[in-house]
Amino acid sequence: MLLRFLPVLALCGLAFPALAQQTPRELNTLPGAPAPVAQPAPTVAPQPAVAPAPAVAPVSVAPPDTARRAPRTLAAPPAMPDSARTQQRQPQLPPANTTRYAVGLKSGQVLRGYDVEVKQPVFGRTFLLVDGQQRLDLTDVRYYEDETGFYVRTTLPGRSKRESTLRRDRVGRISLYSITSQQYMNNPGGFSPYGYGRYGGYGYPYGGGFGGYRTVRTEYFSKDNGPIEDLSVRNLQLATIDNPGSQRLLADARRYQRITTLSYVGAGALLLAGTFSSLGGSTGFSVSPLMYAAIPLAIVPLVIGGKSQNSVKQAILLYNRGQ
Repeated sequence: MLLRFLPVLALCGLAFPALAQQTPRELNTLPGAPAPVAQPAPTVAPQPAVAPAPAVAPVSVAPPDTARRAPRTLAAPPAMPDSARTQQRQPQLPPANTTRYAVGLKSGQVLRGYDVEVKQPVFGRTFLLVDGQQRLDLTDVRYYEDETGFYVRTTLPGRSKRESTLRRDRVGRISLYSITSQQYMNNPGGFSPYGYGRYGGYGYPYGGGFGGYRTVRTEYFSKDNGPIEDLSVRNLQLATIDNPGSQRLLADARRYQRITTLSYVGAGALLLAGTFSSLGGSTGFSVSPLMYAAIPLAIVPLVIGGKSQNSVKQAILLYNRGQ
């Protein structure tokens, strides 16, 4: 009887593990272990809420650099041409003046043109040509301007009634004018007993030499656009009598001119006496010491003349400034 049930018990023993594998299994449990029994959670007293601590970002520390770093080189600026560099250093030029030139007629009419030319034909009278079309006789013109300056038509003082063209060199209460002409001079070097230099009273020659034709520049002035007068120290003293500073400077200029005149006269006298003495010697021609003595007197006007010119110039500037 017991032997009959032995095969059945063996089959049951083999089938029981397979059936146990098909049932659900709790996590973290071994197969075949009994399921844990749930225990009631212990009661804990509530704790006050605590704010969480702020998170601190981790700081990364770079490893020490033991290798020597190469020096940094800045990029070189682009090369600039010399012409552009020169233009940057120079100040900007003022805008070009496009105003037309003015021509004032004796009738009071004023004409304006972009081009004014003085025409001097071989046969005929001198005339003005405005813009290459309009022709004006100089006898009808009071003043005109072109690319070389401003000119006025007027009669010269102490001369004939024939009009001349003067160029205006300076504008002010005392305006300066000048005219150039060809004159024959027979005195050596163009020396004048009235003074050497710009403000000698009768003009001065360009160039040196002994006699011949010279281009002489004669200067004049006018006070407050009045009549034209010779530019001499005496006339300037009369025109600036209301300015003590100009009077003092002109007095110095007149003293320098007086010294210059005496030097010329003394040098000429010594030169003439030395020439006669050299020719009248019993031993033939021999240079007289008087001729050597004339040399320093001839040099004095060259030094004093510059001081006279500067005094006259400063007197005119002082009067024009109203000081």
